[in-house]
Amino acid sequence: MRIRALSVFEGVVYHCWAVDSTAPSRPTLEVEALLRPGDADAEAGPLLLSVADYIVMVGGLETARPCLVELAAAGRIVEHLGVDHIAFPTWTPVEPTVVGSDNDTASDPDDDTPPTPSLRVVRDDTN
Repeated sequence: MRIRALSVFEGVVYHCWAVDSTAPSRPTLEVEALLRPGDADAEAGPLLLSVADYIVMVGGLETARPCLVELAAAGRIVEHLGVDHIAFPTWTPVEPTVVGSDNDTASDPDDDTPPTPSLRVVRDDTN
């Protein structure tokens, strides 16, 4: 499952949707957002996606329940401010993409506009 996030604040993902809903028990988070210090760095810890948002994206509790059990067994469910979240502890940088392109190509190198910082957050296979 690929989840795209448009905003992250202090390690918490906001405004996101499922880009690809296959394999919901193996979520990958892609972040296409302007990130400020403390939003997605070592001090902020892993990025967090609320379990409630995840349940909606996978189509309901019936589909989500077995996936959440697997994620919890892998230590990927954490509590933050009294709310359960899925933790995404690892990420790698990606090239900014052209909004609305069919193939998510990189930005035009001749464009003088500075690129928007982007990250692709990946699930942690070490658990």
